[in-house]
Amino acid sequence: MTELSTIYKLSLIAVTCFIQACSSSCPVLECWFVQEKAGRGGGLTGATTQEKSLLHIRTEADGQNDESQRAPKDINPERVYSVIDPAGTLCHRSLNPPRGSVTKPQCEINPFLPQPSSLDWVSSLTESGLSPVYLQAEWFSSAFQGLNEQLAISTITRSPTGSKEHSVILSVTTKTVSVKSRLGEPVQLDCGFWINPSSPLYGAGFAVEWRYQFRGRGRLILAYDGKTDRLADTQEEGATLDFEALHEKGNASLLLQEAKVLHSGTYICTVYLPHLLAQVALDLEIEEPPSLSIHPSTLPLAVPGQTINVQCEASGFAPLPVEFSWEIKGADGKSKTLDSFSVTGHRQAWDRTFSQTSRLEIDTSKLDLGRGGELTCVAAHAGGTRRTSVTLNVIGNVKQTWKT
Repeated sequence: MTELSTIYKLSLIAVTCFIQACSSSCPVLECWFVQEKAGRGGGLTGATTQEKSLLHIRTEADGQNDESQRAPKDINPERVYSVIDPAGTLCHRSLNPPRGSVTKPQCEINPFLPQPSSLDWVSSLTESGLSPVYLQAEWFSSAFQGLNEQLAISTITRSPTGSKEHSVILSVTTKTVSVKSRLGEPVQLDCGFWINPSSPLYGAGFAVEWRYQFRGRGRLILAYDGKTDRLADTQEEGATLDFEALHEKGNASLLLQEAKVLHSGTYICTVYLPHLLAQVALDLEIEEPPSLSIHPSTLPLAVPGQTINVQCEASGFAPLPVEFSWEIKGADGKSKTLDSFSVTGHRQAWDRTFSQTSRLEIDTSKLDLGRGGELTCVAAHAGGTRRTSVTLNVIGNVKQTWKT
């Protein structure tokens, strides 16, 4: 009986240690606390200030004393916070690098002012026009980026006035910070959100919005009012959501049925609650390698001393640039790089893909071509390197005298 009791106690100790280890896996994040200075009069906004801060991430309030959260010398103790995230989203491994790691996750925290939105697909969330007592607190917006672009998170946290314990009320997450796709393929841009069940805002309705930006220009892709189950009239063709997963799991991922060049750019997923919003940004790059063709497709027989002109066209690629090179392989299997070529400017087609041509001039009197060989055009592109070849026959030469 004593032996069983001892085993039971050891089991309890092991379980306790395991739970503590799990809870300690949440990171302590160095963050920049950014806020605007007071205006200088005339309605002008002053510059921003930034201070180092420290966020102790927890999945539940554990009652740790101030001693356990003592600030480093270079951080103001007033900027050390405890962040309670019951969903554990902020405990992702990409936000918790190994000790001593040179690269660290990025983090920024800002004061946030809750306010209603006048957007058509959001206004239903605050149609009563009343500001609930629940909003009388300190609110903060935080943005996190994990290592190697594995994860991006935006949170809205609430803290009772004067407290340094913040509770995550809304978090928006993407696991596809940077996406690459070929033309014509379906694309999924990941976005998910979580609402704290203990908040009065839970069950009060939500809205989702996807916007596109590229080189200073933007457009609305899709907007959905989850409270009234209504899509905005400006929905872009070929873009949709999985509405069942949206309501059941908070999956707000954008689905593009067919990738096009015009889809390359930055996408912003914004989730609205009554008086609150959080958003994450994703980059989509359409990378389509070129199709190559050599003209003429069959080269005429050449004689020593003859000049031969060949061109290679790369078409249907995106984005710019493409890098050309030429090489010829003799009958003995040895390759030689040719540099007597030029490249035209690029041309853009109706589908926004590009084409470009390289022109090669072969002076058979300056090259020991022997009986000829295999002539190859190479086009290096971000979407992949492509090659195409044609046979070059030289008559009148008996032997090949390439030197390597």
